[in-house]
Amino acid sequence: MTHTLKTISYTCTAVFLGLALLVPQVFANHAWGNFHWASTTDTFTLQLLDSMKGPWDASLVGAAADWSESSDIDLVIADGGRKSSCRGKDGKIEACNASYGDTGWLGIASVWADANGHIVKGTVQMNDTYFNTSYYNTDAWRNLVVCQEIGHTLGLGHQDEAFGNANLNTCMDYTNSPDSNQHPNAHDYEQLAALYSHIDAYDSYAVGSTDGGGKGKPEGKGKPQALGQDIDPANPSSWGKAVKSDTQGNPSLYVRNLGNGQTVVTHITWVEGHIGEHE
Repeated sequence: MTHTLKTISYTCTAVFLGLALLVPQVFANHAWGNFHWASTTDTFTLQLLDSMKGPWDASLVGAAADWSESSDIDLVIADGGRKSSCRGKDGKIEACNASYGDTGWLGIASVWADANGHIVKGTVQMNDTYFNTSYYNTDAWRNLVVCQEIGHTLGLGHQDEAFGNANLNTCMDYTNSPDSNQHPNAHDYEQLAALYSHIDAYDSYAVGSTDGGGKGKPEGKGKPQALGQDIDPANPSSWGKAVKSDTQGNPSLYVRNLGNGQTVVTHITWVEGHIGEHE
């Protein structure tokens, strides 16, 4: 596949949005239900908006190249304007970073989905409050978390959520030693191939796309509302209902119902050792 990568500095947390039906995470299948981008072709291109600033650019470029090794998806980086608000744009993934405060999380990945469970928008945000500390201020940590949050916006979950066990050599694995977990592994690509093994009736990444009914909108009842501004990185109550927790006991997945069958799912990656209530 052609990898067109435009380098712009960008900062990002990751919030994963878009599930109505949630499937427990197991090693054999680490997709979030069947949520994926709809496409009318075997392979398609997604724009990855670079709104990051500081030292994140190389990590974003590397993650885009890694995920573009998939047989189905090519990520092309475009200028996102270096914003920390990260509201996202229809049909695209936006990556941002900022010092969001002592929230307990490293990254959030967000995906909005229509009533068919097709992703129509994604955002990822990285919390520089922690990445500016000596422990997390490394290329390995930045590479791991950016790779992981972008993976969420493509429809993947974690392969494992325990920090202290042996690495699975994938960025979709929790760890306290990131060196061998900076990139996807073969199982990640296999999971993407399974998610994108069929042809859909419309392209959910195309603004004004149609579901086949000629209405120019996904799933007949209108495209999901642009609620990115309502997903407050510092306010878990805006994320919806917590439906899953990691091995530390912190809620790691939130679902918010937008009406008309549309959903936004927020996936949280907490720092190791953070234990607290996030209602």
